[in-house]
Amino acid sequence: MRTNISSDNSGIIFLKPNPLAALRLFCFPYAGGSSLIFRTWTNFLPPSVEVCAIELPGRGKQIQLPPFHRIDPLVDAIASVIHPYLDKPFAFFGHSMGGLVSFELGRLLRQKYGILPLNLFISGRRAPQLPDTEPPIHNLPEPAFIEELRHLNGTPSAVLENAELMQLFLPTLRADFAVLETYIYTPEAALECPITVFGGLEDTEASYDELQAWKEQTKANFNLHMFPGDHFFIHSSQSLLLDKLTKYLPHELST
Repeated sequence: MRTNISSDNSGIIFLKPNPLAALRLFCFPYAGGSSLIFRTWTNFLPPSVEVCAIELPGRGKQIQLPPFHRIDPLVDAIASVIHPYLDKPFAFFGHSMGGLVSFELGRLLRQKYGILPLNLFISGRRAPQLPDTEPPIHNLPEPAFIEELRHLNGTPSAVLENAELMQLFLPTLRADFAVLETYIYTPEAALECPITVFGGLEDTEASYDELQAWKEQTKANFNLHMFPGDHFFIHSSQSLLLDKLTKYLPHELST
């Protein structure tokens, strides 16, 4: 029997708790990432926005829990933990794997509870209906898997070259890539919330056309913005990204 995401709040990290916030922005990390990705975001967003980072099993405060290898049980577990905190307006932001997870979570919340985020912000992830044309890497032998990670440019060289650290991180990284590479898209009605997509101009993982295809997933407004940088423009263009994201928040929040 597998362990679910902890329900003692360690599955959701409130980076700067604000009970008076008008909106909660739930942030979903990329493969191998943790809540630390979003640690400075409160400095760039309106004070009326409470940034809530999702901590997935196998890292951070959830490191004692085994990571998920499939998206459906992962999304089910997140839905159970997050639902009590959807009692005020909320939005989702997800980068790469986080984009796919937040999209499927939005569909599950619509089906299960009849609720949706005010806006779904997708970053660095091709539209879910597009097939994966790259061969899977999650089951590669360790040297080949590490070389693929190096190519993606998301894991610091100091970590890749530290055998002890890699033994700690490899199971979680493999699990995250398994979540992505075993994903099977199931057609459903388009979402009723706006979808805003962000991409990197030099990102080889998600091209402009692959990002533009998210338009099929919403009945509401769709917007796409490109920033300087590769797949991890979320870091290199962070201030530009958050400035643009703020413009899509309800007007009374962004002033």
